[in-house]
Amino acid sequence: MAHPLELRACALHALLETDPARKTELVAALAAARRDGGWTVDAAASLDAPAGIPGRPARPELVSPRLVGRRSMATVEGRAMLVHALAHIEFNAINLALDALWRFPGMPEQYYLDWLKVASEEALHFTMLCAHLETLGHRYGDFPGHDSLWEMVEKTRGDILARMALVPRTLEARGLDAIPPLRAKLAQAGDQAAADILDVLLVDEVGHVDIGNRWYLALCEERGLEPVRTYADLTLQYKAPVLKGPFNLEARRQAGFSEAELARFA
Repeated sequence: MAHPLELRACALHALLETDPARKTELVAALAAARRDGGWTVDAAASLDAPAGIPGRPARPELVSPRLVGRRSMATVEGRAMLVHALAHIEFNAINLALDALWRFPGMPEQYYLDWLKVASEEALHFTMLCAHLETLGHRYGDFPGHDSLWEMVEKTRGDILARMALVPRTLEARGLDAIPPLRAKLAQAGDQAAADILDVLLVDEVGHVDIGNRWYLALCEERGLEPVRTYADLTLQYKAPVLKGPFNLEARRQAGFSEAELARFA
């Protein structure tokens, strides 16, 4: 990495890393440099997108979401499959945050610091889930995964407004709805350690979605766009998935969704 650390260039370097452990180390180094003051934002730098985005290991095998498999909580392997699926989501979320950080120049400094915070917390989530997965007799890569989250990242690479609208506040926000029932299933199955990890994830994910909401609203204001109508237009333009309940309205409220949007979910 460069010295002092050029935040966006280093984020791209971490994004290209294929080894999950090394990727989390690079993100931790960026977060440490942020705390120690040894960095620059390089917000105006023009960075070319190299081949190999995102960097990821040969395993897990990527398959259609329909082929990922059922996850029965009655067996250790079923719980391991669920924890693996969550770890895979968090690994993709690391890449998502790094891509948001490096790809879009010309944003205020706080934008880049926000997405560095997201990358750092997603890396922690991934590490926690992988450590717990090993207690269940498995490692990341042992089960297949799907690529739905990254597909929308790729679709929105040309417009930061669409990225903020359709990745953090659409796909990632689904985690706010999904985590509580998953947490309940794991706790009921006797896996309190996994349930405790999900408690951490839910708190942090509220903050991540809030970051997406804040920057989406700021970009709408900058472009003179009405947020609710613009969001509806973007979901059609980019063929975003149709959201189905039940919705965690309180977590969504904490994450910055307006009452008008929550009324639509209700």
